[in-house]
Amino acid sequence: MIALSLTLFFPLSGLFLFGFIGHWRSAGSINVAISICTFVTTLIIALDVFRYGPILSPGKFFYIDAFNVYLLLLNAFVGMTTAIFSGRYMAHEVAIGRVDDKRMRLYYAMYQGFLFTMLVALSTNNLGVLWVSIEGATLTTVLLVSLYRTPESIEAGWKYFIICGVGISQALFGTILVYFAAEKVVPGHDDGLLWTVLQDHAVKMDPGVMALAFVFLLVGYGTKVGLVPLHNWLPDAHSEGPTPMSAILSGLLLNVALYAIVRFKMLVDPALGTHLAGNLMMGFGMLSFSVAGLLLHRQYDVKRMFSYSSIEHMGLITFAFGIGGPLATFGALLHMIVHSLTKSAIFITVGHVAHIAGSQAINQIRGLLHTQPFVGWGFLIGTCAIAGLPPFGIFTSEFLLFTATIKSYPWLVPPLFIGLTVAFAGLFRNLQSMVFGEPPENQKQVAANMWPVVVHLGLVLWLGLAIPALLAQWLNQATIMIVGRGIL
Repeated sequence: MIALSLTLFFPLSGLFLFGFIGHWRSAGSINVAISICTFVTTLIIALDVFRYGPILSPGKFFYIDAFNVYLLLLNAFVGMTTAIFSGRYMAHEVAIGRVDDKRMRLYYAMYQGFLFTMLVALSTNNLGVLWVSIEGATLTTVLLVSLYRTPESIEAGWKYFIICGVGISQALFGTILVYFAAEKVVPGHDDGLLWTVLQDHAVKMDPGVMALAFVFLLVGYGTKVGLVPLHNWLPDAHSEGPTPMSAILSGLLLNVALYAIVRFKMLVDPALGTHLAGNLMMGFGMLSFSVAGLLLHRQYDVKRMFSYSSIEHMGLITFAFGIGGPLATFGALLHMIVHSLTKSAIFITVGHVAHIAGSQAINQIRGLLHTQPFVGWGFLIGTCAIAGLPPFGIFTSEFLLFTATIKSYPWLVPPLFIGLTVAFAGLFRNLQSMVFGEPPENQKQVAANMWPVVVHLGLVLWLGLAIPALLAQWLNQATIMIVGRGIL
């Protein structure tokens, strides 16, 4: 448990360090160093879980298994690479006067605070602490969304806070209902919210209470996932906040909220003995996927466009978990990885694109390959990857989902295919002019740090060509945990 303690200690110490000392010239480097340390300790945890199995802390407060450990590692990795990008990016924001030292102090403190809350949410064994941690992540990201203190960013921050506050309150009520059902069958009331205890007694829990609880939990945590019709906060938060926040918000927070839903589904399914939870997730997932694909065609801000792409992909993952079965679940777990890596890479690239064009408006971004080829190619390849073109990993995970849908719900294949086609067209309708068009005179060269993009897209390409045996076994173990059987 030393590695887990250090994993939580590093971002928490970073939160207090930046909060008390503030911003100084080497703050960006310190932020990177803390994030690297967090990643290293998380990697140690992952290797221990893979070799020795699940880890339960002595007080049963923390529990690490095959399902949450790979998300822990993914969070730490994306947090590290985004920290590497954000140092130069935020220095440019200071140089052009968008933020001052006081705001930079808040930015770095909340960056580490966000990572800390996400790591606690993923590692805790207590479903009440899971709720508290996700609410803590909401508070930290609200402050990041409104960092620029423009009227638009403050409005986006309040919108985010109010909508997600209402959602998270419903998740709290759902968690209380789970405890109400658990106290009748769990020997000790103190253990009524411990995952390791609840999973052993799930089949005895009241099905009516658990069904009602899951409705509130799906709506509550679904707000954080960005499921339609609870998605309105997400495009505004992405378009008005700093770009590094968009990278970690889309790449990390959405996954963690969906992780919470799946954890509760694993309790609800044996309690009900039916597919009700899966059907609800399939319905919300298909609705989100379809609506987001259509709205991609109506966007004029490049960050808003890719935020709707996030909604589309989270709907697709929710749909896959709803289908259930080993193939769909394995595909959903893989999709969580490749979407996080690809979308964070895209937002990093979009941050440089906005600096080059001096605007986030799509009609102001032209000829990136002529202005700055490295950024232009990153933007082009990232868009191809997120659209699901082969040989990238998103194509592989979507192929697994299609195969599972054909096997279980063949009548849903046509709307699924149409939705993917519509989303593909929405992403590519403006791509040619942005990448290959004639650049306007006001576009300029910027000092772009594209190495995180290269690493992320390289990993996504690798996962599309051949999934490493270690990762395949890892995901198979998580699949067995979730649905009872694997594909290997």
